[in-house]
Amino acid sequence: MDKRKCVLYVAMSLDGYIADINGGVDWLNQVQGDGSDNGFCEFSQTVDTVIMGRKSYEQILTFGNWPYKDMDAYVFSQTLEKACENIKVVNRNAAEFLKDIRKNDGRDIWLLGGAELIDEFIKQNLIDEYIVSIIPTILGGGISLFKDNRPLTQLTLIKKETFGDIVQVTYIRTED
Repeated sequence: MDKRKCVLYVAMSLDGYIADINGGVDWLNQVQGDGSDNGFCEFSQTVDTVIMGRKSYEQILTFGNWPYKDMDAYVFSQTLEKACENIKVVNRNAAEFLKDIRKNDGRDIWLLGGAELIDEFIKQNLIDEYIVSIIPTILGGGISLFKDNRPLTQLTLIKKETFGDIVQVTYIRTED
C-alpha cells in the first residue's frame, strides 16, 4: 500500500496571504471562479482526514454546520481541551501524529491550515503535495501562507488549472 500523502490544499491572495490582517477570509467570497466549486469536490474525494490548527477550527465553527462530517477531523492545539462533535484534539509532535495516522488505511490527509500549523509541517518536511489556489486579490497585509526563515524546500509542478480568474497549482515535494 502506498503511503497516505499529506496534502496542503489552501487558497491565498496574489500577494501570499491566507487571511486578512484581522484573520478574516471574507475576501475569498468576493472572487469569481468559473461558477463551479473551483476543484474542491474533486479534491475532497481524495481525502478522508482533515487536520487544522485551533484558530482555523474556531473560524470554521462560525460558518455554521461543520462541513467535514464525513472525514476524520483533528485540531492541533496547546490550549483547547475538547472539540465539538467527533473532532479530536491533538497536543503532540506533528511528525509523530502523522506517522501514527498514516498507519491506518485510508485516503490522503488534508492539511487545511492555518499558518502556524502549516509552518510546523514545513519545518518537519511533512507535506507531500501542495495545492494552492491563487486568488486575484492583493490584500496588502495579513497572515502569510509561508513564514520567513523556513528551510529550503524544492518542489516540482505537476498540474496547473484555471477556474475563471483563479489559478490553481499543484506541486509535489522533490525528494532529496
